[in-house]
Amino acid sequence: MITLLKNIECYCPRFIGKKDILIAGSKIYKILDSGSLALSSEIADIVDCEGLMAFPGIIDGHVHINGGGGEGGFASRIGKIKAEDLLLFGVTTVVGLLGFDCQTKGLKDLLAAAYELESAGMTAFIYSGSYSVPIVTFTGDIASDMVLVEKVIGAGEIAISDFRSSHPDMRDMLDLATKAYMGGLLSGKAGLVHIHLGDGKSGLDLLSRLIEESDLSAEQFLPTHVNRNIRLFEQGVEYAKNGGNIDLTSGEKEGIAVYDAVELLIKNGVDLASVTISSDANGSSCGGGLNKASSLFEDVIKCILHKNIKPEVVFPLITENVAKRIKKYPQKGTLAKGSDADILILDKEYNIQKLFSLGRLLINEGKLVEKLEEVE
Repeated sequence: MITLLKNIECYCPRFIGKKDILIAGSKIYKILDSGSLALSSEIADIVDCEGLMAFPGIIDGHVHINGGGGEGGFASRIGKIKAEDLLLFGVTTVVGLLGFDCQTKGLKDLLAAAYELESAGMTAFIYSGSYSVPIVTFTGDIASDMVLVEKVIGAGEIAISDFRSSHPDMRDMLDLATKAYMGGLLSGKAGLVHIHLGDGKSGLDLLSRLIEESDLSAEQFLPTHVNRNIRLFEQGVEYAKNGGNIDLTSGEKEGIAVYDAVELLIKNGVDLASVTISSDANGSSCGGGLNKASSLFEDVIKCILHKNIKPEVVFPLITENVAKRIKKYPQKGTLAKGSDADILILDKEYNIQKLFSLGRLLINEGKLVEKLEEVE
């Protein structure tokens, strides 16, 4: 199917002006100057997008797609996420992971949840592992997981500086990261080690030492929850300035809200190319509540409306930067010829009007277009 989006202001995520976007199947075929394309009978759907803005579909790099929780006993286990909870807030791609509970929840269920989201029209990847080291894997080895299991892109979320962690030392982390790196080389995947940061006293110390004292690149690590408290955030600022990447968690209520954190990062001279934001959706928050997928979109819009941060500055933190971390750029995270047709369309008040995922219109006028189980 060929679809033409006419007269739309394009943020790719950088602003390139008013354009026409031609979608062919699941891909962006061309982006042209408005009105420059000779119309053809082969174009099945022409959509006039005057007054609307196009952004890449959001990539949420940290989602408990088969549910998190469990720290408070069986009744505290959280259920899996629904595709509509992600799509309604502009998310077209997720990275799923296990958290603290790898006893009643496992990788097979995580993988099944990823395929379930894909059956609804999304794109999903996963990490092998959980909080603990040695990590849980499909094959007994993280490198083999990455080579043999298509959706596995790395290891995570490995907990440090948290009373719920297995308290890995330098040797544990070096061994894990080396195997993930090997798996990345062999499979052409990211080989990321995604790090959960708790409220513990050591903060980022272990990770900083590992990068400083080994031959591993800081690019291989992605610590998250950096904005959970002011002390950890200050460490995160220095870590990013020294070449590391950091991930903020949206919906943060106990620590520093994303919109405040992004403003502070800019004021502290941090290169935002090193920063991503994720939701931790369907995981348990520090206050005992449920992290929601909606918070990612909501916090980014607050950056724009409340902090006057330009959309082309903040949107890369949930699109392009994430795609680069997971080594899926430019397939994901941008509007460009040949990229996946994951397109989020907003009005001038930043309300979601439409969402295309892999070229299929799933959200129209802010509502689901069809029952998700009917998506082929």
